Amino acid sequence: MIVFDLICRDGGHKFEGWFGSSGDYEDQQLAGLIDCPTCGSRSIEKAVMAPNVGMKANRRSVVSKPSVKEEDASGSAEDAQPVSKAVEIPTEYNELVGKLAEAQAKMLEESKWVGADFPEQARAIHYGEKDATPIHGTASTDDVVELEEEGVEIMPLPLPVKPPKSQN
Repeated sequence: MIVFDLICRDGGHKFEGWFGSSGDYEDQQLAGLIDCPTCGSRSIEKAVMAPNVGMKANRRSVVSKPSVKEEDASGSAEDAQPVSKAVEIPTEYNELVGKLAEAQAKMLEESKWVGADFPEQARAIHYGEKDATPIHGTASTDDVVELEEEGVEIMPLPLPVKPPKSQN
C-alpha cells in the first residue's frame, strides 16, 4: 500500500488516500473515482510530500556520536535516540482499513471482473439487455459521468482492485 497526501482544488481540503500503487492512484484519478471527503469535489491532486523511506529489515538503526555542540549539558551522548519525521499510523486506522478491505473482498467474491468493458456491461444490465449480475471493472472519467447521467447505478470501490490476470 502507498499513502498519498491529497488536496481538493475546489475547497483546499487536505486528506490521505491509500492505494495499491502509484499506478492505481493514476487509474482512479483518471476514472474520476477520487473525491474530497469534505465537499465531494472530484478535483483532486497530490499534495507535495516528503519521502518516507523505511529502513531495510536486516539493518540496525545507527545513531552517530554527536559533536561537542550536540551533547547535552552533562556532556553525555549516551541517551541519544534515533529520530524520524515519519508519522505513526494509529492501530485503529490500520484495523479500519483492514476491515474495509475484508468487506470489499467479500463484496467482490460474487462480482465478475469485466475490465475496461465495464461501461458497456453496466449499460446492458441497466437497460435489461443482460441479466442483472454484480460486475466490477474500470471506467474513464467521461464514462462515469455519462453512466451517472443515464441513471445507471454505479459506485467507486473504496480500495484499489488488481485485475485478476495481473495477480500472482
